Amino acid sequence: MAKKAEQGEEKRGPRTVATNRRAHFEYFIEEKYEAGIVLSGTEIKSVRAGRVSLQDGFVLVRDGEAQLLNVHIAHYEQGNIHNHLEVRPRKLLLHKREIRELHNQATLRKWTIIPLRMYINEKGRAKVEIALARGKQLHDKRQTIARREGEREIRRALKEY
Repeated sequence: MAKKAEQGEEKRGPRTVATNRRAHFEYFIEEKYEAGIVLSGTEIKSVRAGRVSLQDGFVLVRDGEAQLLNVHIAHYEQGNIHNHLEVRPRKLLLHKREIRELHNQATLRKWTIIPLRMYINEKGRAKVEIALARGKQLHDKRQTIARREGEREIRRALKEY
């Protein structure tokens, strides 16, 4: 392993497969967690191909297990009749302490647990970044839009200057 590093082969970081772009618009992100995800053979191949949608996804804690729901992983094109279901509950791999903490925060404060992004780490494992999130009201969304447009105008003015 040391020889490869000496030969100039650089270390590769995590590769993002899918992001939930609406999450920061719809929610205030309070805390982030990293979780492994249990996938079948054709599911991991579709994830590596980037055929994942996190838009409507959320996490529920049932019977001491965290489950990722409503996440769409497309069928693997070269898969056969044993291909996976596109939308099904998928178990998240977290420590019991983390699951308990997530469940307590979500129930006591009435927050939601949502997936922010799915990525493949350096070891080739699929990971999901989940977050405890607090829903935004309509006026909060308007403030977000106004702030984003203001920043865009400032960047445009600096670019012209």
